[in-house]
Amino acid sequence: MAEPQKLRMPTVAGFKIVKQIGGGGFSTVYQAVHPETHRVAACKVVTITPDFSDWQMKAIERECRVHTALKHKHILELLGAAKLSIEQAARGGYLPAFYLLMEIAAGGDLFDKILPDVGIDEDISHYYFCQMIAGLSYLHEEGVCHRDLKPENLLLDAAGTLKISDFGLCAVYKVKETGKTRVLNERCGSLPYIAPELRGTGSYEAEPIDVWGSGVILFTMLAGNTPWDEPTRGSVEFMQYITGEAFNHRPWNRFSADALSLITGMLDIEPSHRMTLADVAGHPWVARPSQLASRGLSAIAASLTQGLRDSGQMSIAEPNLSASDDDPMEVDSASFSSVDSAAMVRAAGPRPAKTQFTQTLMLFSQMPGGQRYRYCPHLTRFFAALLPHALLVLIQDALAEMGVKQNPAKELIPEPGGDDEDEEEEEEAVAMIRMRIGTKDRRKIHMKGYVEIEEMRGVGYTGSFVVFARDAGNPLEWRAMWKTLVEHPLVSPHVYRKSGL
Repeated sequence: MAEPQKLRMPTVAGFKIVKQIGGGGFSTVYQAVHPETHRVAACKVVTITPDFSDWQMKAIERECRVHTALKHKHILELLGAAKLSIEQAARGGYLPAFYLLMEIAAGGDLFDKILPDVGIDEDISHYYFCQMIAGLSYLHEEGVCHRDLKPENLLLDAAGTLKISDFGLCAVYKVKETGKTRVLNERCGSLPYIAPELRGTGSYEAEPIDVWGSGVILFTMLAGNTPWDEPTRGSVEFMQYITGEAFNHRPWNRFSADALSLITGMLDIEPSHRMTLADVAGHPWVARPSQLASRGLSAIAASLTQGLRDSGQMSIAEPNLSASDDDPMEVDSASFSSVDSAAMVRAAGPRPAKTQFTQTLMLFSQMPGGQRYRYCPHLTRFFAALLPHALLVLIQDALAEMGVKQNPAKELIPEPGGDDEDEEEEEEAVAMIRMRIGTKDRRKIHMKGYVEIEEMRGVGYTGSFVVFARDAGNPLEWRAMWKTLVEHPLVSPHVYRKSGL
């Protein structure tokens, strides 16, 4: 077999796989571009190895089969899928893998925009919770139970529309044509989000599982953290919920009466007493008109990130984007400092759509001259006054003190764009230091991702642009780790903020 680094990627549904944008370990996510339409998509690649079991093979095939049939505004669309076995791949020098081509969520993670332990207000929570319930109701109408609802599986497209993703643990529990249902038996999901009945050994009804997960999601939106580490008697927070003691303390006692009654109705311990999705849709908190839907994409994005801006975290992610102090969301190319322009070390190339929503979220940064943009979906990023290799040593030492595990850092030089791209759109080859990191969050759940460091270039200025790119784990906990790193005494003196170092 050819060396792994030399194996090619096939074209999937007419899309050419371009570059890695996330993932690691079991699967990797790449950006894919259609050479004729220039449409951008995401391709999840699950490598098939010799020890790949029949169970794993069938599970991914089932995921592809179910996901392909799901077509809804609030479900991340699977555009196409391909499978290359080890034997098939060897004949063409390809990487043996499942290739799942999906619409790209250009708005990034919903929960990447939420301040840990603070959350977002009820209006923006209502806006996105209603979208999640609409998508979930469609799933149940199709006879599909998601079974893995959690923050990292809620994404946003370029227009700020919520998309439910990751159907690896889903189950078909109902025949759509007849309405006949079956009970489920498999134990799956992440502990902070699973329903109590999943901790037992018996069969369980499908729909109440997703209702419970939705209730945990709503709590997490409003509070900025999950209500407990697991729904068992071993959890102090869960037992306080059972006894009612939790309602005397924050964050429970700061929720409105309507929000509290909705959450507790969805988090009823007894599945048969738990609210149904129809009950949820008819609840006063849900049924009320949205206060944000008619205000436009910029207002929605600004409301979503209000906590990050109030806390100063947005001024770290984009230290000098404002055209004026009066309107922090207004961007004017003439106002960019050398720090901003230096960060734009790559030309755009084919990229996700630039919209009012993604611009207000600061996911696109404008290069000098106003013609080209750099796209970065992660707000867990910062700019520093040290060059990459010097900064890397400080980051490694700080992460070690924080108890974060690290793999050896690698220096990568992206290849220039191919001949089929316009010369003006070709990406400039820029060295990047990438380091794999992992740890457990406060709920003892694993989170993993990369630290990516690039050199910034500007007139009379050099420094680094650092991105913490999460690919597994709770986005809120990932942000909390990023904040701890940015405030660490070894790193903080070199970090640029809106008002300077």
